[in-house]
Amino acid sequence: MQKKWVRALLRRRVMVALLILMQLSLWIYLIILGGRRSSLISGLCSLISILVAVSIINKKEKPAYKLTWIFLILSVPVVGGLFYLLFARQSSARWYKREIEKTRERARPFLTQDGETMKSFLEEAPEYAHQVRYLQGYAGFPLYRRTATEYLTPGEEKFRRLLEELEKAEKYIFLEYFIVQEGVMWDAVLQILRRKAASGVEVRVMYDDMGCFLILPAGYQKKLESMGIQCVVFNPFRPVLSAIQNNRDHRKIASIDGKVVFTGGVNLADEYINAFEKYGHWKDASIMLKGEAAWSMTMMFLQMWDLCRRTQTDYEAYRPWREEPCAVPSDGYVQPYADSPMDAENVGEHVYLQMINGARDYLYINTPYLIVDDNMLSALRLAAKSGVDVRIVTPHRWDKRLVHLTTRSYYRELIQSGVRVYEYSKGFLHSKTFVSDDRTATVGTINLDFRSLYLHFECGVWMYGSSAVAAVKEDYLKTLEICQEITLEDCKNSWFMRLFQEVLRVFAPLM
Repeated sequence: MQKKWVRALLRRRVMVALLILMQLSLWIYLIILGGRRSSLISGLCSLISILVAVSIINKKEKPAYKLTWIFLILSVPVVGGLFYLLFARQSSARWYKREIEKTRERARPFLTQDGETMKSFLEEAPEYAHQVRYLQGYAGFPLYRRTATEYLTPGEEKFRRLLEELEKAEKYIFLEYFIVQEGVMWDAVLQILRRKAASGVEVRVMYDDMGCFLILPAGYQKKLESMGIQCVVFNPFRPVLSAIQNNRDHRKIASIDGKVVFTGGVNLADEYINAFEKYGHWKDASIMLKGEAAWSMTMMFLQMWDLCRRTQTDYEAYRPWREEPCAVPSDGYVQPYADSPMDAENVGEHVYLQMINGARDYLYINTPYLIVDDNMLSALRLAAKSGVDVRIVTPHRWDKRLVHLTTRSYYRELIQSGVRVYEYSKGFLHSKTFVSDDRTATVGTINLDFRSLYLHFECGVWMYGSSAVAAVKEDYLKTLEICQEITLEDCKNSWFMRLFQEVLRVFAPLM
């Protein structure tokens, strides 16, 4: 039976890929054919490419994106400009932007800042006021106190705690994940979801169609709905050339009654808990919040759900502690945040940049990918040159060969600036954590690459003075014991490999 749906799945995926390839090939063929038969058509297409390139230069986008598109357009001027217009200028993206802004406006009254919490923080840690004010005042994510934090690593620990908390659900369970795959982890979670749904708990599941492209049967959401579980597939993949297909839901959110939430790098699939080895030992990290801050991440889920279902949820009906105050003791300050590719505000990038620029003693970073633009690279190098102990851990075992080669292309200039770079020797490191100066840390879903920073829907949790900050640092130092430090000698490559890596960096925004 399993082989049957696998074959059906592959047929569907192959058919989708072939249809897209056929569209692209036909489109290019018609333009080139028209250009050969008419110098007027050829000249018009070239003029369009020049005008598009000029337009891109003047857009408020990352220089790396501009450079990549201009390079592609001017390399094939007959088709380049028209391809950009077809691919990047579509009504679907404009619709998403409008709907996202509507849901934000509806959610704003439910994400108000407690004045006493903000006042207390500014008195206690004025040097971090810029970070908090940005996330609260501009991005719209409040700062909380009455919240307990628990850092969970590796994925097996998140899995254990998630099952425990799911069993305690009384009103609702919301799950939003990039990847869901049948196996030990998902089967255990699904068993609880079915039982809870049958007992009257509202259960909602949302997963990304691209993330599950080759691992779930077509129409899997119907199977979940037959169990009493509400389900949404985010941005279903369709066989049409579309820029919107680049914008994926990379978040990992589990909310139980709006009082407990999980986020981090761990998806609902077996490699994340080392139930089987995919790229050696899988090292990952998550954060669990109990208390007021859990509501902020619950609202992230509900807004995304409304966007996908085109509904208007009664947010007040899901708010916890409406009848009694939250009794969870304060564990420092906690500020969850989300990032969307549908606006000009790169929230995840700004959180990282502010942590880099604000570091005074040390900054320790875990990231599975290291593909960054000049601003991020310059900030890391400047921090190290200024005497900050900057260390970055990336995987030794790779999941994507070209991405790993591009990651390694940054090592030399970072090391020359004083940044210490390590690779996780036991396998694949998937954690996305920053920790600095024994005071602040962030744990979330955001990689240090173009896709996470600019193209995906992401989320994370910034913390000040929480117990999880010390836990992130302790775990980092233990991880270094099983890492190999990269030296300048290790960065020596043949001229061909150096050239190849330079070419890869030109196309890094498309990876």
